[in-house]
Amino acid sequence: MLESGLIHTEIQRKWLKKLREVKADFQAHSEKNDLESRFPYENIDWLIKEGYTLLTVPTEYGGEGATIEDMVILQSYLGEIDGATALSIGWHLSVVGQLYAEEMWEQPLLEKFAEEIKEGALINRAVSEAETGSPTRGGKPSTHAIKEQDSYILNGVKTFTSMSPALTHFLVSGYDETSGQFGFFLVEKDTPGLSIAETWNVMGMRATESHDLVLEDVSIPAENFVEVAGKGPKRPNGWMLHIPSVYLGIAQAAADYAKDFAQHHSPNSIEGTIADLPTVQQSVGEMESLLLSARGFLWSTARIYHEAPEAPVWNETSASKILVMNQGLQVVDIAMRIVGAKSLEMERPLQRYYRDMRAGLHNPPMQDAAYTNIAKSELRLF
Repeated sequence: MLESGLIHTEIQRKWLKKLREVKADFQAHSEKNDLESRFPYENIDWLIKEGYTLLTVPTEYGGEGATIEDMVILQSYLGEIDGATALSIGWHLSVVGQLYAEEMWEQPLLEKFAEEIKEGALINRAVSEAETGSPTRGGKPSTHAIKEQDSYILNGVKTFTSMSPALTHFLVSGYDETSGQFGFFLVEKDTPGLSIAETWNVMGMRATESHDLVLEDVSIPAENFVEVAGKGPKRPNGWMLHIPSVYLGIAQAAADYAKDFAQHHSPNSIEGTIADLPTVQQSVGEMESLLLSARGFLWSTARIYHEAPEAPVWNETSASKILVMNQGLQVVDIAMRIVGAKSLEMERPLQRYYRDMRAGLHNPPMQDAAYTNIAKSELRLF
């Protein structure tokens, strides 16, 4: 997949080489991590040590200065290796990329946090709540903050906090009762009153350990109210393309597994392998066509962000996730049909790819919301 002319930057070549070298090591614990809902600590530790977490930090802050396109391509391959690892670290890359590209914090804090990333800091936004559902539907957070002199006191519970066992920093969405403003509060993991409730027991992306974040009278400095909602220019967030990138990688892994199986499976009812059967060849051709179109659309959308930064890519950004998810699900389904009943065996990765792909349906944006926003744009209803 990634040997094509689409690979064209030094960052891409450098990291693809490094990731290929650790592919077997990364996959060594995938089955166990999935079955036990265990976070891929070894993989994340390697990524931190090698500097992958600095990928989307600008060079002027000591990072790699990767573009959205670089991130998308590398995350696609990492998703192919291990979906839970890729989705987990992707949230960090996405948050960091947006923070620095849009200079969302004060300069001293951006400088300080870049140094902390060099020391191993990991960050994710904590947005979802049981009461509000998906953040893409516009629900207001019930997590609230009360200002007391030079501090804020936070209370609330956040769900779907991916990578929770490894995070050092949380960007918590909340409501400032003093000013009436909504925004994000920066909270460090060791702050008294912060805890992780181990609630994550789902069928897909089990190893992300996306537990609940619990905040009970958490006191933080007033300056840690770092982002106020509604401030700054309104623009699509291309860094969120890390999500479809991961699922594109999982779909590619499923297709590769099915092709390898077809080339080696030889039941005694036929001569040769099932790869010689026209019906299997048709299925392989269909899988590859779906992957080619999904990859081309996603990667071209990512490239627009740095080649034409002023271009209005709202529709492309929303559609990328939907197209990749729907076509990726088709790819996994076809792959399982090629492999047959053996695809359901727990010791084979296809059943994990299927479950992990289904999880992607519930990452933002939701399909109906994306379609509605695209339609409003086309009908000029905004």
